Amino acid sequence: MTQEERRKYLIRALQKEMPEYGRYEIPANEQGQRDLLRALFNVRPPAPASQEFLKVQDEYLSLRAEEKGITDISDLAPVPLDPRLCLWQGDITTLRCDAVINAANSQMLGCFQPLHNCIDNVENTYAGLQLRNFMNIQMEGKRKAYGEGYEQPTAVPMISPAYNLPSKYIIHVVGPIVSPFLKKEHKDQLAACYSNCLNIAAEYGCVSIAFCCISTGVFMFPQGKAAEIAVKTVREWLNGHPDSCMKKVIFNVFKDSDMEIYRNILSQ
Repeated sequence: MTQEERRKYLIRALQKEMPEYGRYEIPANEQGQRDLLRALFNVRPPAPASQEFLKVQDEYLSLRAEEKGITDISDLAPVPLDPRLCLWQGDITTLRCDAVINAANSQMLGCFQPLHNCIDNVENTYAGLQLRNFMNIQMEGKRKAYGEGYEQPTAVPMISPAYNLPSKYIIHVVGPIVSPFLKKEHKDQLAACYSNCLNIAAEYGCVSIAFCCISTGVFMFPQGKAAEIAVKTVREWLNGHPDSCMKKVIFNVFKDSDMEIYRNILSQ
C-alpha cells in the first residue's frame, strides 16, 4: 500500500465502525485526508481494533514519523547551565528518547476534540489507537478499586508504552489547574509533577526523558513561573539521585515565547 491507500483504508474502516461519521467524503487532497483521519482517531472511543487495522495503522504512523523527521536525543547539545539538561523546540512526537511526558486530563484517555492542538491530542494521535485502549484498561482497574467516579489525581503519573512514537514510554500526568489565581498549592503540585514523573521513569530504567510545558496551556499556569519550577525541581531531583539511571532531561517547548523563557533560565 501507498500512504494514500493506507489513509483511505483507515478512514473507511473507522467510518464503518462509527457510521455517524460516514457522511464525510474522503478529501481529494493529502492534507484533507490527514485531517479527517486524525479527527476520526480523536473521536473514536477506547476499544480494541483488528490486527489488520493495526498493521495498516502502524505502517502509516511509522512512515508519518519519518516524513515529519525524527530527532534523536544524541543530537541535542546540553545547555550552559547544566550538562545533564537539553532544550529543544519541536514536535515531541518526533523525539527519540526513553520517555516523553503527556500533559493529560484526569480521565487519562486523551483529547477527544477533533484536531485540537494540545499535546494530549497530538501524542494520542501519533501513538495510535492502542494507547487510548491501554489507558482505558488501566482506568477501568482504578474505577473497580476506587469507584466509578474515579479520576486520576493531580501529579500522580501513569506510564504506558509509546506504541508508534519514537520514544519507548509515555508518562501521563495531570497538572494543576490555576483558577482563579496562582497559589502555593499549584506551585507545589507542579513541582510534584516533575519529581514524580522522574521517579516513575527511573523505576522503568529510563536514561532520558522529555518534559513538555506542563499546565501552561488551557490549565493556565503562568509560563515563566512554570519554567522556573520545572528547572529547579529537575536539577534538585538529579542532584538528589546521583546513582539514578537518569542521565539526560530535555525541556521540550513548542511556542517561541516558551523557548525564550527557558533559554534565559538555562543560559545562566
